[in-house]
Amino acid sequence: MASSSSMLLNGERGVVFVFITRVLFSVPISLLYEALSLSLLSFAGLLVEIFLENSKSHFKARPAASSGILLGSVTLPTVMLSRLIQLSRAPISPPQDVGYLVVQYWVVSASCFSVLVFLTLALRRHSVNRRILGGLLSYVVLYTSLCFLSLATNDQGWEVAVVVKLLWIFSHGLAAVKLIQHILSTFPSCASIGEALLVTAGIILYLGDMLAYTLLKINTSFSSPSSPYGMSTTEISTTIQGFLVGLLLFPMCFKFILQIQGHLTNSIQREDFATDENTSQGIQTSLVFYGSLVIILIVIVPAWMQFVHDFHMHPFLWVFNFVFSEPLRRLPLCVYWIAVISASVLRFYNISKHSKIERILLRKYYHLVAVLMFSPALIFQPSFLDLAFGAALAVFLILEFIRVSHTHETITFYASFFRMVPFRFPYCMRLLNMYLVQAIFGPSDSVSPCSHFSLLMGCALPKWMSFGFNDRPLAPFAGILSLGIGDTMASMVGHKYGVLRWSKTGKKTIEGTAAGITSVLVACSVLLPLLASTGYVLSQHWLSLLFAVTTSGLLEAYTAQLDNAFIPLVFYSLLCL
Repeated sequence: MASSSSMLLNGERGVVFVFITRVLFSVPISLLYEALSLSLLSFAGLLVEIFLENSKSHFKARPAASSGILLGSVTLPTVMLSRLIQLSRAPISPPQDVGYLVVQYWVVSASCFSVLVFLTLALRRHSVNRRILGGLLSYVVLYTSLCFLSLATNDQGWEVAVVVKLLWIFSHGLAAVKLIQHILSTFPSCASIGEALLVTAGIILYLGDMLAYTLLKINTSFSSPSSPYGMSTTEISTTIQGFLVGLLLFPMCFKFILQIQGHLTNSIQREDFATDENTSQGIQTSLVFYGSLVIILIVIVPAWMQFVHDFHMHPFLWVFNFVFSEPLRRLPLCVYWIAVISASVLRFYNISKHSKIERILLRKYYHLVAVLMFSPALIFQPSFLDLAFGAALAVFLILEFIRVSHTHETITFYASFFRMVPFRFPYCMRLLNMYLVQAIFGPSDSVSPCSHFSLLMGCALPKWMSFGFNDRPLAPFAGILSLGIGDTMASMVGHKYGVLRWSKTGKKTIEGTAAGITSVLVACSVLLPLLASTGYVLSQHWLSLLFAVTTSGLLEAYTAQLDNAFIPLVFYSLLCL
């Protein structure tokens, strides 16, 4: 009995339970339905995770990683609920802002819930009986009822719009099931199920948000206060969303173009597309690749941006004017970023070649670089940093497209679309691939390098989500503090001085965790007076801050998931309370 209890409540689940409990105890009565749904979602995630561990699953997770279903299913919904709790403290809270976040909460919650239902049916497909189906159906009905009551309460009435919202929300759930099926089947062993679930919910939310704004713009009758997405957009958010969604959809567009080209040239088979860049077919395919990429980024994406938002000029010109609207502040910041990146790349590459330092510690140096780069901008130029984060992520995606197209043996998220595309500058790509393998990831990680993506997203997401009302000035710094300082110090101190391990099988040490928690608290004690001097109104309670730092530090110690993805979101969620 004691053994089964210890297996049921392992370290990661215990930290997740504390995390969810802290959020639920902060929920006001106006968010009762959302709190109940999060409780149902957490219980369902725990059951599915236990079922998966006790059964033979055909899903192949990332080696040395647990399933992470519980953590992956509750992270984004809890973040959205924490944001709603924060917005409930606003002196004047616009109804459209609250309605927008409520719909976003239910979108990510329904996406995760639908995936859990799919996993349950997949795990029990050979032993499904009426009892299981009846219990599952009752659970779905209860969850749907909570969603309906929440939407009806926010709409101040039982209108047809509530049913429309409900259908809209659960259509995201169906899309999430299809997407995670594609990820788990096409890219096995590249991520745990929890990590795939987090990525799936985020992508579905982002794409659905873009589709909603487009549909509302087409049919202006939906722009009434009862519309699902009543919150207005800004030029910066529209620019970031347009380019990132365009790049995410580019693989499908390019694959469709290649299929048309194959039909026209009677060579629809993939092997018929020559990958030798010296052949005429290779040159033609390369031109199609770069031509379609340029058309999407220069023509199609800006056209959509101007359609959904009233830009008074071409979005590229708007970005140019935005950067030069404060040239004495933003241009020196760009020069500073370039200098830091250049120095760090050269320095760390030389260290990796001539030193026996472990890769895990070398990666943490880049976390410190993130602190040096992003902290000044977040304090003095937060709006410009929003745009810079989007530009950096777009550059990362484009470089990964091209790198994958040149590295034929690579299996990444876009490899199935781009492996046949020749790159016209192979020497540059060899340098890029050699740097990624030699200086950052190591030979074992060269198949699917994602640390740079997760580090950038971990720093950017807390800042992007801190739009509108924000009475917790440390919340936008959640990624920088947890990854750049806490995770880095925990790894370095634990690797050099760690003796006491949290578990017999794990590598995380108590000394490292203590160093990470202490370093974040010290950084906060320095950062808070600095923020106060720039005009921020400080309302962060030290007891709440201590709880948030400790919980995120313990999660870093116990979780086997990609900590760059989960820890910033958990820390941000707790800072919003």
